[in-house]
Amino acid sequence: MSRSLAPQPARLPPPQAVFFDLDGTLADTAEDLVAPIHIMRRERGLAPMPFDELRPFASMGARGLIGKGLGVHRDAPEFAALRDEFLARYEAAMLVNTRLFTGMAEVLDALDAHGIRWGVISNKVERYVRPILDGLGLLQRAACAIGGDTTAFAKPHPEPLLHGARLTGVDTLLSVYVGDDLRDVEAGRAAAMRTVAAAYGFCGDAQPPHQWGADHLVERPIELLDLFDLRAD
Repeated sequence: MSRSLAPQPARLPPPQAVFFDLDGTLADTAEDLVAPIHIMRRERGLAPMPFDELRPFASMGARGLIGKGLGVHRDAPEFAALRDEFLARYEAAMLVNTRLFTGMAEVLDALDAHGIRWGVISNKVERYVRPILDGLGLLQRAACAIGGDTTAFAKPHPEPLLHGARLTGVDTLLSVYVGDDLRDVEAGRAAAMRTVAAAYGFCGDAQPPHQWGADHLVERPIELLDLFDLRAD
């Protein structure tokens, strides 16, 4: 039986595991991701660019932010040097303003209380993923902390999600992936996980989240409690 690809309001049975994208899903990392672009523009004599114009590109990392903020795309000869500068500036200040989205701490607490394992699967390189989770006090609680370079593939390929399921010891059919980008939904579907579109996240500048084909859509993290039927009695 084929499943509906439209967001559904019905609750899910409690899953074995819930996996989260990091940037724009678990944590609001946008201010720290955008900060290098502000500095790089200023040093090049460019006018300030409003944060709200740059925020949607934060989920695309250096590629998206350099493209939007400096007008240089990854096939340009100068892109590699700009990427290296961006990453060096970002790595030096990854946890200045990064924080969990409002309501996410309650969601993680509820998952723990119900014995539901959870982890992070990001396209950000693992050497950034782990320190950020550690700085947020979550690394020891997470069942996995997977980056875009942990396996041979990055999302939308399903391998990072399949690797997370193997590490966590869960069935993908009984797992959920939550993300704020179309590639998150594509990866989740390819890994045979239920998918949740995080409409509160960065979400890019292309298709809106309700068009991604996710099984469910949430406007706030706290809605995950109702979706998974984890509200306290």
